Amino acid sequence: MDLVQTSLPKVEFLIAGVQKGGTTALHSFLSQHPRIYLPAYKEVHFFDDELQEWQQPDYSQFHSHFSARQKGQIAGEATPIYSYWEPSALRIQKYNPEIKLVFLLRNPVERAYSHWAMEFGRGTETVDFATAIHGGRSRLVLGQHRIFSYVERGFYSAQIDRFTALFPSTQLLFLKTEDLAERQENTLDLVCDLVGVEPFADYPPARRVLPHEPTKLPSPTTRDSAYLRDLFRDDIERTQHLTGLDLAAWLQ
Repeated sequence: MDLVQTSLPKVEFLIAGVQKGGTTALHSFLSQHPRIYLPAYKEVHFFDDELQEWQQPDYSQFHSHFSARQKGQIAGEATPIYSYWEPSALRIQKYNPEIKLVFLLRNPVERAYSHWAMEFGRGTETVDFATAIHGGRSRLVLGQHRIFSYVERGFYSAQIDRFTALFPSTQLLFLKTEDLAERQENTLDLVCDLVGVEPFADYPPARRVLPHEPTKLPSPTTRDSAYLRDLFRDDIERTQHLTGLDLAAWLQ
């Protein structure tokens, strides 16, 4: 039995990735559009919830986050692990085959360090960055990992493949974090066009897209950055081919 309540409008779009890619800033911007409704807090974490009974999912749990939605508003949410968490793509497609999906892609070398810095600052990580991206990857022997996936989350092409296999290109929008940082109004126009609302009448004030990394933590060494760049090189080139984005700067 499908537990979707037909009386409830389905959520129309998701910001599905990537972690540490500027999704918090995008959530903040879109929350200021009168035709867009997003929950007050970011990251509902429904489609990556492994405690959910996915043979008979209870979508009422998901819809409860949108109870304050007003008539005429387009509803969405931002949970950036959806792009990385393998079962999420099919779960999203089964929920709403017509849903629109936004992906903010960040240079995977920078993303890996930012991810590590966040977890180290929280105390959920105890090893240094070099260890985390080398021997520390052995901690993922059982598959995906929510915390230690500093390197693995940066292989974007496989994530993109999962979604392009399930959704037409007209429902997918791939953006670079740099575009949101440097061309905010134009980037917001692209998102508005995808989800089906008019552009902002008054654009939100410009803001920094990515927070500063903690200054008390050492920056990645040239050697570690070069190691990651070489590791990601083929995937960056394939991601560029799949999305049409110019990612040449990521290889320099």
